[in-house]
Amino acid sequence: MNTMKIDRGQTKLIAHRGLSGIEQENTCAAFVAAGNRSYFGIETDVHVTADGGYVVFHDDTTARIGLDDLTVEKSTYETLRALRLTDKDGKRGRTDLRIPSLEEYILLCKKYEKFAVLELKNRFTKEQVWQIVSIISDLGWLANTIFISFEMGNLVDLREKYPDQPVQFLTDTYTDALIDELAEKQMDLDIEYTELTEDRIAHIHEKGLKVNCWTNDDPTCAQNLVSWGIDYITSNILE
Repeated sequence: MNTMKIDRGQTKLIAHRGLSGIEQENTCAAFVAAGNRSYFGIETDVHVTADGGYVVFHDDTTARIGLDDLTVEKSTYETLRALRLTDKDGKRGRTDLRIPSLEEYILLCKKYEKFAVLELKNRFTKEQVWQIVSIISDLGWLANTIFISFEMGNLVDLREKYPDQPVQFLTDTYTDALIDELAEKQMDLDIEYTELTEDRIAHIHEKGLKVNCWTNDDPTCAQNLVSWGIDYITSNILE
């Protein structure tokens, strides 16, 4: 298997949950696969564990790709780290498919010189948000990290202490009122790709904001987005 190539022009491509079209999502294998290709960034999701650790995983529970049904934020760090995940065929077998720590993800982004595009998955406390940022800063990769979240409060809390840190608000719905709010807060947009048109992208840019989209695996649609001047495309398989 390989990626589907597009003429990306000036648009930056982000590997969704790592190169999840080829390797199991949000695993070190997926991050390495993305690192070895031409992506600008690698996206993932961070959760806090019951004992205050940080792991990267998308769902609130592990059943879909872990078989064992654990609630991520009610399980301990070591319990989650010991869980063997399934491969793309839905079966266990590979010993390398496990839930990564936040630190492992950041260090792989750093090793392969890829921007970390990190979703703050659920609503964190202010102290947890700041701790996540501090961990990345201590690893020397904060200048190469973009934070994204469906929870506006996470981004507001982050900006309180780190006012210049790039952030993108995640949403599945476009409104002009939202763009006005983001412009006031100087937060960029990360939106479901079907919500975008050429005029909407132009309007977002007129407000001084950048626009990312999720999760586009359609080459024809992606080429339209590139021609409309989108800043980023997040994809499972397009490169």
